[in-house]
Amino acid sequence: MARESLAEKKRRVQVIGEYLDREYPDAKCALHYSTPEQLLFATILSAQCTDVRVNLTTPALFAAFPSAKEMARAKPEKVEELIKSINFFRNKTKSLIGAAKMIREKHAGQLPQTIEELVELPGVGRKTANVLLGDAFNNAQGIVVDTHVRRLTNLIGLVQEEDPVKIEQVLLPIVPKEQWTKFSHWLILHGRKICIARRPRCSECVIRPYCDYGRKEVP
Repeated sequence: MARESLAEKKRRVQVIGEYLDREYPDAKCALHYSTPEQLLFATILSAQCTDVRVNLTTPALFAAFPSAKEMARAKPEKVEELIKSINFFRNKTKSLIGAAKMIREKHAGQLPQTIEELVELPGVGRKTANVLLGDAFNNAQGIVVDTHVRRLTNLIGLVQEEDPVKIEQVLLPIVPKEQWTKFSHWLILHGRKICIARRPRCSECVIRPYCDYGRKEVP
């Protein structure tokens, strides 16, 4: 493939976005939550765990600890009992309670709304911070790069990177800011339904003409 200019790559992303928006018009975060703090808890639990498993676990957790106020006072053994079906549940219990305590003690009980402050919370990295800002506060300050986004952006040919932070820095100038949140959701849904890791279904892909991998695949 000839090297694309920034303008050409932006145009390709625009077209890809148009197709994926039609394909997944209701794309949104797959985690279930009622408040930003509940999305924080769910996202902490989702690390190396499926959204389906998290969504099966959080109703009981949210009933017992609906906000950071209650979670900050939680006994670890009670939280562990409620989330024991989640992998690394002991470490995640520490993160849940630790994040809630920091919200109470450092942020006067209010969940912060900047990446810099969010990543200081236990169990929160840049990906989680971007999820919270984009989905809970409608204030995208970055692009979520999970395993699906990393894989698809490389297959499509938008990036040649494996590090999520570097991938995000490449995507920020080529994805329209108003689509920073949606773009990740589109790719995540597409990765689950069509561009499956073990065998991409290129013949069914609506963005195949704009995908480096898809264009190389034999029909």
